[in-house]
Amino acid sequence: MAHLLGTQSLHVALPDRVLLDDITVGIDEGDRIGVVGRNGDGKSTLLRLLARTREPDSGRVTVRGGVRVGVLSQQDEATAGTTVAQRVLGDRPEFEWASDPRIRDVLAGLLGGIDLEAPLDGLSGGQLRRVHLAELLVGDWDVLLLDEPTNHLDVEGIAWLAEHLRRRWSPKDGGLVVITHDRWFLDAVCTRMWEVHDGIVEPFEGGYAAYVLQRVERDRQAAAIESKRQNLMRKELAWLRRGAPARTSKPKFRIDAANELIAGEPPVRDTVELTQLATSRLGRDVLDLLEVDAGYGERTVLRDVTLHIGPADRIGVLGPNGAGKSTLLALITGKLAPQAGRVERGKTVTVREVSQRLEGLEEHLDSRISDVVARYRTTFSAGRDEVTPGQLLERLGFTTVHQKVRVGALSGGQQRRLNLLFTLLEEPNVLVLDEPTNDMDTDMLAAMEDLLDTWPGPLIVVSHDRYLLERVTDTQYAVLDGQVRHVPGGIEQYLALRAESEERAAAEASAGDQPARPAPSGGGNDAASALSGAEAHAAQKELGAAERRMQKLEKQTSALHAELAAHDQTDFVGLQEITERLRAVEAEVEQLEERWLELSELLG
Repeated sequence: MAHLLGTQSLHVALPDRVLLDDITVGIDEGDRIGVVGRNGDGKSTLLRLLARTREPDSGRVTVRGGVRVGVLSQQDEATAGTTVAQRVLGDRPEFEWASDPRIRDVLAGLLGGIDLEAPLDGLSGGQLRRVHLAELLVGDWDVLLLDEPTNHLDVEGIAWLAEHLRRRWSPKDGGLVVITHDRWFLDAVCTRMWEVHDGIVEPFEGGYAAYVLQRVERDRQAAAIESKRQNLMRKELAWLRRGAPARTSKPKFRIDAANELIAGEPPVRDTVELTQLATSRLGRDVLDLLEVDAGYGERTVLRDVTLHIGPADRIGVLGPNGAGKSTLLALITGKLAPQAGRVERGKTVTVREVSQRLEGLEEHLDSRISDVVARYRTTFSAGRDEVTPGQLLERLGFTTVHQKVRVGALSGGQQRRLNLLFTLLEEPNVLVLDEPTNDMDTDMLAAMEDLLDTWPGPLIVVSHDRYLLERVTDTQYAVLDGQVRHVPGGIEQYLALRAESEERAAAEASAGDQPARPAPSGGGNDAASALSGAEAHAAQKELGAAERRMQKLEKQTSALHAELAAHDQTDFVGLQEITERLRAVEAEVEQLEERWLELSELLG
């Protein structure tokens, strides 16, 4: 593979420390490199050095002659008097860009719903980010350097970007270096990883999952067995290996080595224990939305929403921007009253939300972290364990030195972690998280997920980070076309539904007043067209039966959880019998969900 660009002995020093020391790395044709590391350890600085927008204190960057390098920084600028089309397309005549498949793909994937003649200074932050990304991707580059390209993108946008980067060059052409905290994206796109830490850049082969494995192996050699078992990356690897079939069916690391590492590792969450704790705190009735319409003024955003939240439910909420996710959260938190229908809450329910706006920190910006924490309770229940606020701070990456810093002087990621901590210290029994991953590095995301694993109550998470949703929630709901619907197939089913909806809308628009035929979804077109009428009818009948059976099993699961919580906790034989029944029901649910997905793909 031909060399594209590289560095020789780069050195960058700050007033208080060496940021990068003697860094020699290279990018060859075909490289797809993900960059990870703690906030402040030099990831963005390294990218700016590679882009030659910053000079090192010593060392140099070399670029092969003729290589074109495109750069996306974290800063998005809205130039007054400039339109979207002028920024993205420049002075290209319409016939030129309209006939270019790649440009059309970028415009459809990133700028759908954005008026090309709209002024830049009138766009939202998310729209402006999409414009800058589109401006870069319509160009013809040999190397792309991307700093947090997934910021402000929804699940669909992230999936589109991953697919675009996979198809942009042939496997042996082009070079990509990307900084992102989106771990699903790293696994979907990258074939190599660089970890920036302690002044060095450490390379790893494979995507994020392979990086996790190799970090664990590195830690195995450096620590005793018991300390290794407590390592967060071991726990994350266990989940990666046991997780969704879509992830484990194509591992980028040695399966035997992974199995050996996690042989004695327990599941990431003790669901039975958490259910018992949650039921004892909340009872069986938590929060129900019953045939609710909701909106603002005369505008209705959500219609006929029925949602039951049980004492140990962990729910992920999906939906495009503007679909009504925030409206749903406002109903759950009680900030918004329904226009029709009713919301029923248990008598002991206390809901707290960690919002994108960090509202819980506003009154503490001039105070030191340690002083604010001292105003809260002295202990916190993490599952069955009691920990101090100081121990919680350490789990979320706040050292003793950090605890003396003013809240207002913290970085965005640190403030987000602290906001979560303050919310937990209030000890609510229902927790709502709205985009909790913004500004966090991958290590801190793992620490936050570890803390949430001990949360003994309902958890509702809105996020565009599909890795986080799959990791900390057990079931997903989609907000689509004013409705809230369960998606047993998770994020893949949600993406298929969105693609089907967009295809149908496009077909209806092109047909004008003529009735449009339903557009088939995803990759099931060939299979669906191959079915005879009788086979399609039988498959549809089996699909309906599977859905009805899953609904019955969900009720059985809730009843068994309640029975387990109410049972005499000293009757170990009885508890074991209930637990075995529960596991049998959960196993049947898993089999049905797999069959449901097969039938859905078959029918299209």
